[in-house]
Amino acid sequence: EEELRRNQEPSLLHTLCTGSCLDVEKTAHWFCRFVRVAWMLLPQSRHWHLTLQPSSRSCKFQLSKDNESFMVEVIFGMQQGDSDIFVGSKPAEAGTSSTAWLETYAVAEAKFFRHVSRQAPADSCHCQCLQLLSRFLLGVGFSSYSLKTVVMHLLTTIPLTRWRRGDFGQRLIDILKFLHCSLQTTRLSHFVIGNQRIPPEIRLPSDLQVADPPNLFHHLASHPEAHVKAVQEYIHLLHW
Repeated sequence: EEELRRNQEPSLLHTLCTGSCLDVEKTAHWFCRFVRVAWMLLPQSRHWHLTLQPSSRSCKFQLSKDNESFMVEVIFGMQQGDSDIFVGSKPAEAGTSSTAWLETYAVAEAKFFRHVSRQAPADSCHCQCLQLLSRFLLGVGFSSYSLKTVVMHLLTTIPLTRWRRGDFGQRLIDILKFLHCSLQTTRLSHFVIGNQRIPPEIRLPSDLQVADPPNLFHHLASHPEAHVKAVQEYIHLLHW
């Protein structure tokens, strides 16, 4: 009878999959349940309170104790072969199927920034440039990813020895000029895909190495009203 009962319980395949595909939302739901149960077995649970937060494609929770609290978000991903490219559970546009895992280049980009940090002078200002402009772009129509892409492109075209603290102002100007040029041409090439300047330590599938880089400003090229608005927001940014 015990053997029969075990056989009738849902299998992990049934729990995590829809048909033959791994389901993002089912995986997130299963993992959140696992976290809730596992947390009670940890000694930290006596002092910290765990509160799961709503999220369909990740496991998001808050840990709090007295006046302290912080958020944790676990995003699921699967590596493509032995490369630095993954398919991940977030982000997703509205209407995305729960069995769709979107390609993410976050690991490859993180390795690129580690490579830059090793090669650049100790007082390199590239992080400060990115942080400052990201704050200015809050509430403006440019995504932080577009800005990050611009900075990554410039880090491969401007020698790293010219990113010292004293070069901060000029590098900010270079970033804004690059962004302006990209707006004028409605073209901002993806940094990882098809970029021959990528350091060899970043492992890419062979098809991505030779692919045409996607245009991150494609939506501006196909929607003139969005393009006009982006140009206006850029001008507004310059007057801050």
